[in-house]
Amino acid sequence: MKQNLYDNPEFFEYYTRLRASKITFNDFVEQPAFRSLLPNVQGKRVLDLGCGSGQLAAYMLEQGAAQVVGTDISTRMLSLAPQHEQLIYIQSPMEELDFPGNSFDLIVSSLALHYVEQYEDMMQKIAYWLKDGGKLVFSTEHPIVTAKLDKEGWIEDQEGKRLYYAVDHYSQEGVRRAHWVVDNVITYHRRISTLINGVIGSGLRIDAVIEPEPTAEGLERMPQLVNELRKPSFVIIGASK
Repeated sequence: MKQNLYDNPEFFEYYTRLRASKITFNDFVEQPAFRSLLPNVQGKRVLDLGCGSGQLAAYMLEQGAAQVVGTDISTRMLSLAPQHEQLIYIQSPMEELDFPGNSFDLIVSSLALHYVEQYEDMMQKIAYWLKDGGKLVFSTEHPIVTAKLDKEGWIEDQEGKRLYYAVDHYSQEGVRRAHWVVDNVITYHRRISTLINGVIGSGLRIDAVIEPEPTAEGLERMPQLVNELRKPSFVIIGASK
């Protein structure tokens, strides 16, 4: 059974309230860098894996995509997604999706692949679904963040000042369990080399790798984002078929 974290009522209430604030790591760190890697989507067919409430899917439709297929495991998140005749939503874990080969011009996934256990298998599916010349853009939690078994990396002094970020168990890939609003949130730690080689092994070509820093607006509105200049929270990879 795949973890359906976002259908947990407590987590869903917290997460939707956070995203509605527009003062988040997504808004000021991950999404600006992510969108910088998106190709021209005019007239293209796009697949959004782990689309959540459909914000990225709606953005690509605004940019001229002919059709966007958004998929997510969470019924609650999909209930918030904007409706449009060119937006199609599928409630399913991404690992269980089945599309014909050469179906999409662009496949995107924002902060969802770290929930997938069989990363290499997922990359093989993505490569199969992409048309020749198609593009992939995805982001995950950075391996620096996921490495420690307890996922608690900041070392602080007695006054609570952050001294440095500790990295440990980096080579020990696999399950990580953490408390994020609720207990036992499961993600999967993978080394940078594993993330990159999974793309290459599927037959795709790496175009870009970004470890994003906060925007100027983000630093002004969320001063704590200065810590993103000390260690990255995310990695974003762009690739082509």
